Amino acid sequence: MNEKFAPLFEKVTLPNKVELRNRFVLAPLTHVSSHEDGTISDVEIEYIEKRSKDVGLAISAASYVTELGKAFPGQPSVAHDSNLDGLKRLAKAMKKNGAKAVVQIHHGGAQSMPYLTPNGDVVAPSPITLQGDVKHSPSYEKEEHHAREITQEEIEHTIKAFGEATRRVIEAGFDGVEIHGANHYLIEQFVSPYYNRRDDEWGENRFKFPMKVVDEVVHTVQTHADDNFIVGYRFSPEEAETPGITMEITEELVKLLMDKPLDYLHVSLMNVHAKTREGKYQGEERIKLLHKWIDGRMPLVGIGSIFTAEEALEAIESKNIDQIALGREILLDHQFVHKIQNGEEEEIMSEFDSNREDHHDLPPGLWEQFNKGLYELPRTDGK
Repeated sequence: MNEKFAPLFEKVTLPNKVELRNRFVLAPLTHVSSHEDGTISDVEIEYIEKRSKDVGLAISAASYVTELGKAFPGQPSVAHDSNLDGLKRLAKAMKKNGAKAVVQIHHGGAQSMPYLTPNGDVVAPSPITLQGDVKHSPSYEKEEHHAREITQEEIEHTIKAFGEATRRVIEAGFDGVEIHGANHYLIEQFVSPYYNRRDDEWGENRFKFPMKVVDEVVHTVQTHADDNFIVGYRFSPEEAETPGITMEITEELVKLLMDKPLDYLHVSLMNVHAKTREGKYQGEERIKLLHKWIDGRMPLVGIGSIFTAEEALEAIESKNIDQIALGREILLDHQFVHKIQNGEEEEIMSEFDSNREDHHDLPPGLWEQFNKGLYELPRTDGK
């Protein structure tokens, strides 16, 4: 290995004393490859084993905690005890080569897709009409759908469902869970003034729902797991919608999260150096602000447009993040970490090549989405 890349392979110790072997994280990536009922497929096992092999921390694709929260075709489920056999296989595959394996637990909220949920029902903090995500429609077309207001009883049930999902993750043999509070899904929707216009306790305190979910997950861990079980939380720092989540709101959220027994925070960004859109922090790098607010109390995982070894190194050497999550790049080249470690960084594949016979070792559904140009990434064909 070129010694300048040594900082990428430093060990990371989490607050619960678990040691990760390097600073690389497999990001939770939608793979559209689970069976229709959410059970784990052979294709999914093969896909994630390759991409977990060399990282320190591997996070599974967003896995729904209730049928009402299903947001993607081919999305894995942690909603039923009947999912356990497949989850055990997934845990074994992700941990096989030494990575710590974490399941991202998720509810789509308003972003759930009616063609996937029971009776086409979709819920959100407040009633809202949305355009479906082009990547998640069976015809890859935007389709308008309506979400109704989630009831008090359903809120309580959903919080419990996050706890039950955590129990299943523990029983399946994983090393941790990541609470998905990002990317316009249900937990973020409660924080957002765009999605949450309620006039009850869940609207007057928009942080109540995410904190209740965290508390439920932590209680489940304390009841069913040992002290080495990892709990992380993912969040998006700003929304484009008006009025949406701002960095000022995120500052409040982060300070609340730091009072919880979490082991890392994971910020969702399209570019790791993205700058704040507006407000008193306008123009400042979000990652730098977050690192300052966290003040070393737990690791910060950053992600966003890292396609080369040099970009990964620069992100870590900025001292604003502790771990670097690999998303689109580790889909293009599952040997990204291995090649850096073995002095082969010049051989890293950083562009999508639609003519590759091996299809970048992607599952068929994900290959099709890449080939149709549904994800923003470097390409050899210019699409």
